[in-house]
Amino acid sequence: MKMLKILTASAALALSSPLAMAGDRSDWPSSLTLGTASQGGTYYIYGSSWANMVNQELGLQIGAEISGGPVQNIAMVQAGSYDFGLVTTGPARQALEGKNPLLPGEKHEDVRAMFPMYQTALNIIALKKSGISSVDDLEGNVVGVGPAGGTNQQYFPRLFELVGVNVTPREGGGGDQAGQVQDGLLDALAFGAGIPIAAFSQLEAQAEVNIFSFSPEQIDSIMAAYPEFSRSEIPAGAYASVPDGFPTVALWNFAITHKDMPESLVYEIVKTVMENNEELRGAHSSAAETLPENVKHNKMIPFHPGAVRWFEENGYDIPDHLEG
Repeated sequence: MKMLKILTASAALALSSPLAMAGDRSDWPSSLTLGTASQGGTYYIYGSSWANMVNQELGLQIGAEISGGPVQNIAMVQAGSYDFGLVTTGPARQALEGKNPLLPGEKHEDVRAMFPMYQTALNIIALKKSGISSVDDLEGNVVGVGPAGGTNQQYFPRLFELVGVNVTPREGGGGDQAGQVQDGLLDALAFGAGIPIAAFSQLEAQAEVNIFSFSPEQIDSIMAAYPEFSRSEIPAGAYASVPDGFPTVALWNFAITHKDMPESLVYEIVKTVMENNEELRGAHSSAAETLPENVKHNKMIPFHPGAVRWFEENGYDIPDHLEG
């Protein structure tokens, strides 16, 4: 009888473990790949962190791969070369329309969203002595827009053109270009990333600066022209130079997978990430925005059925046209 009680207790414990709660795993791949970006960047750190957390919770073997970033990640997921990827809503929109430069003409109809990551908010920095404190003040100036092929380089020149401001864009690394602003080689640096941007914080520690973004009217124009953007805000105190905060626009980042990934697997991954925010936030501060309520910021990538099930079970509505 004593042995029976021990066996019964052991069985109950096993059934309450994460692996048992995951249900039937017969169609789960034995090893999986996650496309991130360059080593040391936010994508690589964030992606490695959530992959490691999911591996420990679910007994998986997800390997974080160094990649070229969002454009490559979504193309590789579409082609089935990556099981998971990290993508910004801007490159995602282009891919869904068949405009991914890596797979030109192929609409990425097999890609599915899993969960929200964090936002890439747009802001601009200039030396205070330059007199530049608004987007309109950039007229006729030379503006850094980050690395060639990056999200900032793809969007800022188009956004300046949209709002009728003529600038000369220059490409380069964000940190290097912040230094060029300090040295007077650039008039301003336009950049989007997790807030605060380290290069901005470093520059304002060494010089008096203005940090700003588009005006409310310009934001309205951007939102009307580019549905991949969301309204956002640089919060008060994010920078020493921004005591009150200001509105801006942002591109959200989402984790993606292929439509053929097992529903039960995606459900358990989403559950693990959404219910362990504190642990993920400990690995990278950007995970403070990896919250279920931010699922609303995906307006274009269909959600995987496993993700739809978790969000709707927990009271978050997924629009019918995004149920993949």
